[in-house]
Amino acid sequence: MRIAVISDVHGNLLALEAVLAAIAADGADLTVNLGDLLSGYGQPARTADRLIAAGLATVRGNHERQVLTFDADKMGMADRLTSAVITAEHRDWMASLPLTLSPAPCVLAFHGTPTDDLQYLLHTVDPSGARAATEDEVVRRLGDVSGYRLLLCGHTHLPGWLRLPDGVLVVNPGSVGWPAYADDEPYPHRMEAGSPHARYALVDDASGDWEVSLRSVEYRWEDAAVLAEGFGRADVAYAMRTGRVPA
Repeated sequence: MRIAVISDVHGNLLALEAVLAAIAADGADLTVNLGDLLSGYGQPARTADRLIAAGLATVRGNHERQVLTFDADKMGMADRLTSAVITAEHRDWMASLPLTLSPAPCVLAFHGTPTDDLQYLLHTVDPSGARAATEDEVVRRLGDVSGYRLLLCGHTHLPGWLRLPDGVLVVNPGSVGWPAYADDEPYPHRMEAGSPHARYALVDDASGDWEVSLRSVEYRWEDAAVLAEGFGRADVAYAMRTGRVPA
């Protein structure tokens, strides 16, 4: 079985269309979407329409939860902008999305970790910044995932994978639509893909076990940067053009 994995579209319809076209060319049997769908500085309502029409196997991310449950004065700017333009149909669709999903036998999909949509799985943030998580940290954050051979996570916007000691493969496809950001929680850190490409992953079990190929796609990222500038977010525009956070 060949599964395409996407995450963290963040309302970047231009990047999404490029990735969906690449996935169609790959001949994937199934596409799984790991959440953080609309909130960003692009085209959230049109992105929602496209994703609903696509009918992908989808889990919710922290931004879906925030848009649906936070008061406007508690939301970040991207969530407020999204909340202001999406429709009741979009909200109903977001509310229907599960925290975790098993889209195929022995496969588990989630946004951050299986129980926490804000927790990084393959990275750890400490006072020195972000680093790769240890195997012990990953196993502890996963909890009981017995019976699964492929675990799909997003949230960090950084592509990567880890083969656990029991052979289980953990895959983060990176971000379709937002290649770099900075955060202050729990300590100041940067997550930078290093280039503006849209990213996804392709996993298959042709060898008898799950294997992954991390993919990057060119798209009209200058147009995406201009959209971000239209919202007054020069920092996001810089990330769209470079895959880096401004110094």
